[in-house]
Amino acid sequence: MSAHADPAVSYRQRLLALAERKLPALTRLREAEPLPIQLDRQRIYVLPTGFGVIFMLLLMVMLLGALNYGNNPALLLTCVLGATAWVSIFSAFRTLAGLKCIAIAAQDCHAGEPIRITCTFDPGTRSRPGLRLRRENLNLNFALPAGAPGAVVIELPTARRGWFHPGRFKVWSEQPFGFFVVWSWMNPAAAFLVYPHAEQPAPPLPRGAGQHGDQVAVGDDGEFAGLRDYRVGDRPRLIAWKASARQDKLLARESERHAGATLVLDWFLLGALGREARISRLTAWALTAETRLLAYTLNIPGQRIGPGLGTQHLHACLRALALLPDASD
Repeated sequence: MSAHADPAVSYRQRLLALAERKLPALTRLREAEPLPIQLDRQRIYVLPTGFGVIFMLLLMVMLLGALNYGNNPALLLTCVLGATAWVSIFSAFRTLAGLKCIAIAAQDCHAGEPIRITCTFDPGTRSRPGLRLRRENLNLNFALPAGAPGAVVIELPTARRGWFHPGRFKVWSEQPFGFFVVWSWMNPAAAFLVYPHAEQPAPPLPRGAGQHGDQVAVGDDGEFAGLRDYRVGDRPRLIAWKASARQDKLLARESERHAGATLVLDWFLLGALGREARISRLTAWALTAETRLLAYTLNIPGQRIGPGLGTQHLHACLRALALLPDASD
């Protein structure tokens, strides 16, 4: 069954888009701004919802009928309902007024994977029920208790390596009765680094080591060279039990019959591959070397990182690969 857009929703979106184009007070919120971002009365906007418009038309019909027939109870009911709708504007406004975005962070990810961004809000001294956050096709519901910062996690798609800017998102609410929608835009000045896509399946590590590509024969006997994932058929004496317990998976010792210098992941030895294919392969090799606990050096245009091993060294290599210029640059 095909999904069809709600005409009322699409009409409201077109109306809001037109308002943003015509009213400078709305479009000024397109510029990125430093944290913290606090919502005040100058940046919160209110419009009646479709339900609110129908409700107001109903009140007008009730008012005309009550006046025409001189029905005091009906007139009183109309006034009470109208006053309730009027007060709900201020209640809805208070849901956003004073809300503050105090932090935004993201987890590491590779191109093609969704990036998980955590937005931390400070609700102040009152609770914030019925809040919603929207960015493009993403729409999340959340609530914040009084006096305690709360976090909202959103997942956004990534298509390429390099700096990722979350862009602006809308915080809005229809509390308390759905008669009015209140909203504001937040555009935090934040950028997160998306690491390159790792080639899958990961190719075998290069056998060359050192600046001159010395050949290394890998086998079961000889000097200890590092750890690798356990393979079916490995002899039990090769299993590194202590390291396996720390990594929560079976690891086997790998030895070299003769070892040269540290493993080098060299950009210039991948001349048969395109630019992005080289970056993808070097990324896969760096991740594999870390998994096998093999010290390595990354050699790319204008930069040589290592030798090293560990989380900081891996992030330094992935950062350098992510920031390499595109082929078009």
